[in-house]
Amino acid sequence: MRPAIANLNIHEKDNIISATLSIRLNLEAIIAGIDTRHSNTKESENSEEYQELREMSPALLLRKFKIKIKNFDNKINLISLNKSLDLFLVDIFIPEVGNTDIIRDTLVNFNIQKIDMEEENLQFSWNKNLGSIILRVNAVTNEPLYTELIEGGKQSKLFSIRNKTEVGRFQNIKKYTQLGFKHIIPKGLDHILFVLALFLLSPKIKPLLLQISIFTLAHTITLFLGVLSIINIPATVVEPIIALSICFIAIENLFTENMNRTRPYIVFIFGLLHGLGFAGVLNEIGISLDLFVSSLISFNVGVELGQISVIILSYILIALLFQKKLWYRSRVTSPISVVVAFIGFYWFVQRLFF
Repeated sequence: MRPAIANLNIHEKDNIISATLSIRLNLEAIIAGIDTRHSNTKESENSEEYQELREMSPALLLRKFKIKIKNFDNKINLISLNKSLDLFLVDIFIPEVGNTDIIRDTLVNFNIQKIDMEEENLQFSWNKNLGSIILRVNAVTNEPLYTELIEGGKQSKLFSIRNKTEVGRFQNIKKYTQLGFKHIIPKGLDHILFVLALFLLSPKIKPLLLQISIFTLAHTITLFLGVLSIINIPATVVEPIIALSICFIAIENLFTENMNRTRPYIVFIFGLLHGLGFAGVLNEIGISLDLFVSSLISFNVGVELGQISVIILSYILIALLFQKKLWYRSRVTSPISVVVAFIGFYWFVQRLFF
């Protein structure tokens, strides 16, 4: 699952300001009631309904949408001077049924006519039941003016339709650190299981610190390269291999008690792939060019804080209680590694074939 994306494009003709609002969204997920709290639609109890909707023709899906979601335009608010601007629905474009393993993006277009010249600062929000949305505001000259990820039905910050809205550096650092952390806890179950598998080999500080350091270095490299578009590998390739990496590391835990010579290299290679997964998230959200470096570093810091949290919790709940027991490996390391390997292999098959 990924957020919807709203592009608010400002136009000016004969000293009259107007705008178009184009929202790219997953219409099937909205109808089925699945939002970005689920990192994967199959985690939702409505996954079967969602799959049925993906196989519907555009005309049938549109009919289903109009029955299920009443007054869609009233769920979107564009406010200026405490007054809501009128949104006029132009069209809803739903592509034909294609590969049902890939999200079918629907495009919903609105017109906003005659924005008052004094109404320079606007605020955007939409119904919390519709999930998260990324707002992108573009000037008359197509210059990007503002970008914000809006979650939980919250209002955006005030933004100008004439001038670039400056985002404070501290505020930006806080935002992207939180995004990075959330991508691990609670949304990154695959990354959590990978870190857990590294931990299970040995809870001793030295091997654990070495593995996590190598993993961090690797995913930092590809996070930067992926966001800069120097490396661009499709998610359809990256995501199954990430699942396979979890399975591989967990299985290796069953056959060795200590870190062998190849383990650091394997962790590094898999870390590179996890970094591409992180980059995919940032590319969806977008980064302000003015604060590009700090945003990228902050997101990575958030990811690291998430990983450290996983390690601390694992140490408290597993190592601290059972590490000194003679049966630690047979009753803790091996059974948990088997479960993690099974989940990783299940995800691999699911992401590769379904």
